[in-house]
Amino acid sequence: MLNQVIVTADRMRAIESLMFAAGMPVAALMEKVAGLIARRLAEIYPIATYRRVGILVGSGHNGGDALVVARELWHRGREVRVYSPLAKHKPLTRVHRCYAQSLGIPFVDLEELKTCDLIVDGLFGFGLERNIQGELAGIIDKVNTWGIPILSIDLPSGIHTDTGAVMGVAIRATHTLCLGLWKRGLFAESTLSYVGQVERLDFDIPEFMVRQVLGDAHAEWRIDPKQIFRHSSQSSRGNPASSCLPIPRAITTHKYQVGHLLLIVGSQTYGGAALLASLGAKASGVGMLTIAVPNSLRLMVLAQVPDALIIGCPETDRGAIAQLPELDLHKYQAIACGCGLSLEAKAIVERVIKAPCPLVLDADGLTLLASLGIDRLKARSQATILTPHWGEFSRLFPELKLEDRLTAVQRAASQTGATILLKGARTAISFCDRLATSSLEMPEYQQTWVNPESTPALARGGSGDVLAGVIGGLLAQGMTGGNAAIAATVWHSQTAIWLAKQRTEMGVDPLILAQNLLSFLAHKTV
Repeated sequence: MLNQVIVTADRMRAIESLMFAAGMPVAALMEKVAGLIARRLAEIYPIATYRRVGILVGSGHNGGDALVVARELWHRGREVRVYSPLAKHKPLTRVHRCYAQSLGIPFVDLEELKTCDLIVDGLFGFGLERNIQGELAGIIDKVNTWGIPILSIDLPSGIHTDTGAVMGVAIRATHTLCLGLWKRGLFAESTLSYVGQVERLDFDIPEFMVRQVLGDAHAEWRIDPKQIFRHSSQSSRGNPASSCLPIPRAITTHKYQVGHLLLIVGSQTYGGAALLASLGAKASGVGMLTIAVPNSLRLMVLAQVPDALIIGCPETDRGAIAQLPELDLHKYQAIACGCGLSLEAKAIVERVIKAPCPLVLDADGLTLLASLGIDRLKARSQATILTPHWGEFSRLFPELKLEDRLTAVQRAASQTGATILLKGARTAISFCDRLATSSLEMPEYQQTWVNPESTPALARGGSGDVLAGVIGGLLAQGMTGGNAAIAATVWHSQTAIWLAKQRTEMGVDPLILAQNLLSFLAHKTV
């Protein structure tokens, strides 16, 4: 639980206050945290290569942590130099400064850090509210130009804890060691060029204190990709409606028990989108797959996905689906619509919004929904998943485009009742769920989950089509909207990361991605 919870500055303060009120001395916690930082630093940056370490010390407890780190590195044989630009310090930080000076650790001018092999950033911790200006801003700008690796304590100095906004200027870290619990701002896309590689250092916060502050309906969570994939020895157990993969199946399972997905995709201009979505859906393991495409694409899709049922639809002069045949939409466990559809297919989107089964809308389906109005979704009784990138999101929810991404996706999910999957380097998924106990079902509450790992290999047209197909297939097999979105997002991104290591990022096109989804799943679950 603690490795997944995301907190704001206020909640982190409240949790620490409970620890201090219960008897944990502030000084003891600082010693413990700094010891963990020093040990991890030694692993990441070995002394043989990074002997000379510069320490940037602020006035608060983040600066105190940095001073204890300086002392520990000094005792372990590093050449340590400290630069502290502020004259006033909190009492505990001042004590550590005095002790460091008594040991002979040199306190130097900024320029003397320029020859260091590594910089430790302890200027500002969580909770920064004011923009950094003047001399301090100049210091950060100068350090950023040196090209020296920087390890930031908790967050890079200058990053807003809750929103990830740059407060005037910020350290561009090579590595960030987040302390205790994940800070919300670390998951903003605006921080990615500042945080470097991020990991959490656990300093044994009592879980009951975290629960006391956050409650049972805590909203924001970090996805742990390792928890999505179950080992083969576990595949016969577990809840089939969870977000774990592969979905377990009894030995007597037949195709009609593992879902029937209807894909409504493609146009003459975007025939590839239809194929990529189909391959994604096929990889999901759905029992039955029906694909509705313009008549002119029917044979092409049939040749590539021969195990699917292909429905050729009447098309417009420009090759878009003009209308769906008289399909009984009740017989499908899910519908995925929009990939390559073109903007001529407005009537198709109007019809599927009224469908009596779970629905995934992607790409042109989202653009057409924006023109129809998102209020159309309120009449739906079944799960709806919207999968916009930021441009599509801004068209759907123009009033939310100035919010930070996590706040925006939460408000969008609240407004629509849908699962919103906001794509990006830190894909965010927000939806409503229910709290349940053995005897009582509680009201709905909102959850937001952030995928912490991705790759620029996915920055290619067609990658989203593959994702939409996978989501639809998992949804048809019985996953909830939230779980299908989480599982598909992680499977999709982790496959791309795995392939990029083998082929480089340029070598992972959407077709290769779709063709390797099952190979990656087999690799993870053996």
